[in-house]
Amino acid sequence: MGHDVSKTSENPNPKNHDQPRLTVGGKLTQNGLFEHAALQAKKGESPSELVAVYEKIQAGIWAFNGFFLLTDAWTTFDGRRLVFRFRLELTESEHPAEFQAASELLHNRVIPSAVKLEVWQRDKGQCVLCGAKNNLHFDHDLPYSKGGTSLTTSNIRLLCARHNLSKGSKIQ
Repeated sequence: MGHDVSKTSENPNPKNHDQPRLTVGGKLTQNGLFEHAALQAKKGESPSELVAVYEKIQAGIWAFNGFFLLTDAWTTFDGRRLVFRFRLELTESEHPAEFQAASELLHNRVIPSAVKLEVWQRDKGQCVLCGAKNNLHFDHDLPYSKGGTSLTTSNIRLLCARHNLSKGSKIQ
């Protein structure tokens, strides 16, 4: 589904407005950019865009769900407004080369949403080392590359970006 208009004091309920294709200044929004890319790919005029997809587990908690190809886009009326819909197709690769080159902070191994939610609750939504509550990462205590698992909460913890970046693939 597409992005809603921003919530403001003048617009307290974004769900009452059509999802925008253009900004007030006339530039494409994320919806417009995704739609354009998907329709170009559908026509065969460009390759499908590779996108990272996140799942909202609950308010303020997002979990990485993998990489997908953006293959189609359309708008539909949901009963009260026009919303964007996008067709995504799962890629075979767990971490495509384009994303590896862009970031050293790749999600190398997908942690199931249920594990993330349990870890979030256990760690009280904060870094276990310093208590920071923003820019948090789900960290493998024993790195996956050294035999750690993504499937149990006992090997996953919350770290702020500073502590996760300084840790790297070291065992602490």
